[in-house]
Amino acid sequence: MLDTEKLRKDYEKDGFAILRKVIDPELIMEARAHVEWLAVRYPELRPEEYHHPLMRNDAFWVRMVADVRLTSIAEVFLGPDIACFTAHYICKPPGDGWPVLWHQDGSYWKLDPMEALTVWLAIDESTVANGCLRMAPGSHLIPLYQPVSRTDVPNMLFSACDPAVVREWSERADVVAVELEAGDVSIHHPHLLHYSEANKSPTRRCGLDIGYMPATTRISNEGLYLDPLLVRGEPAPGINIYRQYPAWTAGETIPFAGDTEWNDRAAQINMKHGFRHLDRAETPFEITRRMIARLKEGTVKQQPRREQDL
Repeated sequence: MLDTEKLRKDYEKDGFAILRKVIDPELIMEARAHVEWLAVRYPELRPEEYHHPLMRNDAFWVRMVADVRLTSIAEVFLGPDIACFTAHYICKPPGDGWPVLWHQDGSYWKLDPMEALTVWLAIDESTVANGCLRMAPGSHLIPLYQPVSRTDVPNMLFSACDPAVVREWSERADVVAVELEAGDVSIHHPHLLHYSEANKSPTRRCGLDIGYMPATTRISNEGLYLDPLLVRGEPAPGINIYRQYPAWTAGETIPFAGDTEWNDRAAQINMKHGFRHLDRAETPFEITRRMIARLKEGTVKQQPRREQDL
């Protein structure tokens, strides 16, 4: 049972919080199988690049972000009506896993208003040795800063927060290494400064990074992070266009516990809200490649050259 009072207190004070043993080992094992399946399906991508466009037709991935244990955490901060607008497996392979340099999640999102919550689910054990998250407590109270391009060293976002801001906060705050067991969860504010180091260890470090927002928040950029999923409650009329829940289909995801029942649930949700399939000219893989290119260009938060997207 959630200790909401402590959760709120930690989050309001530090900008992040940790919850232990949120997801059961059986589902974690399925998630690991899913990551391995993604590696076979998309060999052109590095494991750090399993971005949210790949989720479009993937029933298991949607089942994960819609898990009631995760959306219950989000409800504490966002209210009863919640959408998932992004989800990303950040999987650092052993030996050469890329770092994620100092950044603020909200600097890459165009939400109106900037009301959101990052929920990070540990799929593997996450330790100092294999590149766990590191948070700067209290930095959620600062404004959002435009990221600075960083292609001089390999890193997942090809960018980082302004070095002067990072220097100030890394010196004034006791940076916390967030070590998690598989199934644990950490949450953080969109303004919070955080990073993770390269994985030079012999063990993989994988987490599912999920962005939730209230259904009343509008995704205002065109081209990325569009067509969110309603994962809890009711949609807000006239705010966003929601994609339909995908049915489980062989070849589009892994078999998982309850996949047959999932199809009934997806059909009921789609019928209740009138969610329908949204035709997109690009495949999920093509959109993901374009998203990576835009990260390299530093244009994720800007209007893209093309309008169609997930």
